[in-house]
Amino acid sequence: MSILFAQAQYVPVTCSRVLCLRSPENESSFHECFIMAAEGVDATILQLLQDNDGLDTKDIARQLGKDHQLIVGAVKSLQSLGDVITAEQRVSKWWELTGEGRQVAENGSHEAVLYRAIPPEGVLQKQLMESIPNAKVGFSNAMKKKWIQMDKTGANGPVLKQAVSAIEDEVQKTVQDIAANQGEGVDNKVKQEMKKRKLIQEVTMNSFVLKKGSGFSTSVTKLDTDLTPEMISSGLWKEKKFKPYNFDALGVPPTSGHLHPLLKVRAQFRQIFLEMGFTEMKTNNYIESSFWNFDTLFVPQQHPARDEHDTFFIKDPMYAQGFPEEYMEKVKTVHSKGGFGSQGYQYEWKREEAQKNVLRTHTTAVSARMLYQLAQQQKDGFKPVKLFSIDRVFRNETLDATHLAEFNQIEGVVADYNLTLGDLMGVLHAFFKKLGIEKLRFKPAYNPYTEPSMEVFSYHEGLQKWVEIGNSGVFRPEMLLPMGLPEDISVIAWGLSLERPTMIKYGIDNIRELVGHKINLQMVYDNPICQLTS
Repeated sequence: MSILFAQAQYVPVTCSRVLCLRSPENESSFHECFIMAAEGVDATILQLLQDNDGLDTKDIARQLGKDHQLIVGAVKSLQSLGDVITAEQRVSKWWELTGEGRQVAENGSHEAVLYRAIPPEGVLQKQLMESIPNAKVGFSNAMKKKWIQMDKTGANGPVLKQAVSAIEDEVQKTVQDIAANQGEGVDNKVKQEMKKRKLIQEVTMNSFVLKKGSGFSTSVTKLDTDLTPEMISSGLWKEKKFKPYNFDALGVPPTSGHLHPLLKVRAQFRQIFLEMGFTEMKTNNYIESSFWNFDTLFVPQQHPARDEHDTFFIKDPMYAQGFPEEYMEKVKTVHSKGGFGSQGYQYEWKREEAQKNVLRTHTTAVSARMLYQLAQQQKDGFKPVKLFSIDRVFRNETLDATHLAEFNQIEGVVADYNLTLGDLMGVLHAFFKKLGIEKLRFKPAYNPYTEPSMEVFSYHEGLQKWVEIGNSGVFRPEMLLPMGLPEDISVIAWGLSLERPTMIKYGIDNIRELVGHKINLQMVYDNPICQLTS
């Protein structure tokens, strides 16, 4: 049914099948009365706008006694017809009572109810607390306001008595005022106190202010959207009005693959390395022998990192074969007896320990292989190289917000004449600046295969602290010279985490939200492999 208004606000009164509207200016007479037609709510809205431009859907819902969402749905339907109406969103806020607040408005505050329940001679606290609702809250507030007092001398337990002859229940009066005026005129501090007591709640409503559009009409025919074969064969299409096609509409985005943030940052790291002139190393061997993973890096066989607490050992096959024997003998000698200016570790080096297969704990094992191959190719003179790799490594770590048992390591190696620690710091600064990370700190550290050594830290805005993102240093002569590299060649190297820079870049404070069952899939969906644009 539809109805026409001539003024902005009326009180609906239903009589028989007619809805009459009484003007607030004249309570004794009806301003206008219209028969509700059968076109529906959308037609009703158009009739309202005929003489009343600028109506709020909230007011329309109240005037018609309809649910507001029904009115909003009708507005959306009218908007689909073209420029019939315009709708500007408006946000309204007001305060209303909760269920507990309505009880207080009707019966009084919890403290007032408790006070009135105490007879002149007093009552046992236990008996009173069991006889009225919300007794704990009422007791606490009544004691604070000094409305009641407690006598602990009784043989049967504490006795409560009224401490004043009369009270004024300000809480009840306040919630009644809020109920009557939706919080208008009530001090904000008082409202917050009532909210804290869960007596009132703030309500937010999104409504729309409606105005006539350029194509406004009270008798709008719904446009057809589909041209059917029946319309064409019967000629009915000539009498129909069709909704114009919107050729600028984006339509449904096509489904596509998505890039995990780790893959995205990995691609950025790789591009940065290539821009800086690095060559990528092959890292397609997750299983390494302890010889390449530890011994060639001058890590002693009794080092704690090599025990089962930090390393995953392979059961089958347990041992590796096919080592360069001459080089292996030099590694054994520098470990057990020393050499090249070093006294070594002075222990009995065991071949079977070096043969044990492990899940590689770092990609530095790949770097050691590459440097050994480089040393074997020096017949035509040494040629400086810059190498990098990005791949998975495994460590027997305890899982927490910044550690996983498997993660990706970014390995960088530069071999040239007379390189220093300053060169290493400069390369790292240039590298991370390209990634957008400029807050770096370096801390002296110890590594068996580098001297000097540095840990690299970056500031994590999410965690609000400095987080270690990698390790670095200058490879020791005990590692390089047994390979056959010239004495004046220095090698600077670093191993960085892929996950932690990704966490810093994307503001993630728990690595388990980046990898694992707690991952935010929406974050992945927002990173498509490619986007089709016009």
